[in-house]
Amino acid sequence: MNNGKTSESVKSGCGRSAFESEAYFTVLGVRILNIRKQRGIELLEEVLRRREGRAKSVFFVNAHTLNLAAADPQYRELLNGGDFVFGDGTGVRWAARLNGARMCDNLQGTDFTPSLLKATAERGYSYFMLGGDEPTIAQAARYAQENFPGWRLAGFHHGYLKNPELNAAVIDVINAARPDLLLVGMGNPLQERWIHDHLGRLDTSLCLGIGGLFDFWAGNVSRAPAWLRKAGHEWLWRLFQQPREKARRYLVGNPLFLARIMAERLRGEGRGEGRGERGEE
Repeated sequence: MNNGKTSESVKSGCGRSAFESEAYFTVLGVRILNIRKQRGIELLEEVLRRREGRAKSVFFVNAHTLNLAAADPQYRELLNGGDFVFGDGTGVRWAARLNGARMCDNLQGTDFTPSLLKATAERGYSYFMLGGDEPTIAQAARYAQENFPGWRLAGFHHGYLKNPELNAAVIDVINAARPDLLLVGMGNPLQERWIHDHLGRLDTSLCLGIGGLFDFWAGNVSRAPAWLRKAGHEWLWRLFQQPREKARRYLVGNPLFLARIMAERLRGEGRGEGRGERGEE
């Protein structure tokens, strides 16, 4: 992670302390924090409560993210520089098992972010939303205000920051609002690169890269039925809804990811840094 203090402060890997079992595993060169959802919420709220030092980054890595990292060493290094890197999806769980670790919880950004907002409501926190096109972010902001009344919306802006002047102006708007939480939804790898490049300039506590969450909140796409999500196959639902946009990502990317993690296993490069106890499936 970005500094030694973060890993030392993590106390639970599936219910165990970092001193008993290091709560990380590595997939395709990316080091992933292995904890339960509740512990993740506790860690992030601790950052929100203290609001000290520079902003902290939160990345959610899934099979697609890890494919990008495998092909781009600079992006992989950027992810490993994140303060909190959570595992998202069935593919990451399979990879963890191949590397000798058991993933405690599926910390999917689409589910984890609402859980964080609900668990920390009515504590005076505020958030800013950055990403999507203008209609999408406006509708997503309305959804967030209706569904997370315990948080204050500090502002929102679309994510098409096409020139340095606009980018700088948006950062000024964010800093003037001083949100506790900045949600950045630009997709991979753009959102992680944007967070990494501007983290030191942002007057906020936490920056979360939340992928397509704003599309869900705006109603552009729908979540898969609960039974399909529980089975770990929400990607099929996304492919059905957005075949042209998602075909390459899933039909090419998923087999490529499996091939890469199998090759990693055969080379003995992947490793689990603590198996933890049995996690929720």
